[in-house]
Amino acid sequence: MKKAMKILIQVAVIIIICKLGEAIQAWSQIPIPGSIIGLLILFILLIAKVIPEKWIMDGSNFLLSIMTLLFVPATVGIMNYFHIFQGKGWLLILFMILSTVLVMLSSGFVAEKWGKKSVEQEDHFTA
Repeated sequence: MKKAMKILIQVAVIIIICKLGEAIQAWSQIPIPGSIIGLLILFILLIAKVIPEKWIMDGSNFLLSIMTLLFVPATVGIMNYFHIFQGKGWLLILFMILSTVLVMLSSGFVAEKWGKKSVEQEDHFTA
């Protein structure tokens, strides 16, 4: 019960920061989604150590574990725009394949660079 309450509070902190980003977007009318502004705020707070990582670690891990469920409403929402995609299925499939390949390549590149940097730092400290 204590662990569940901790996760609930941490998720609430993440949601509050996200809502703050949405409020900033609505107030300033900048063409960036409020959720992205909220993520940037959270990133800055974590980098500046205003919010320690442990304050949101379990909550963020929980959200990551159910992330696929969180995409269901967005996917179902696409059905409202079926007329836009009608007759363009091959184009949609092409873009899905290309975007997936680009994400895989960029993720692999970043992971490889970070992995090398991590190994170099370990070698530096052990030498």
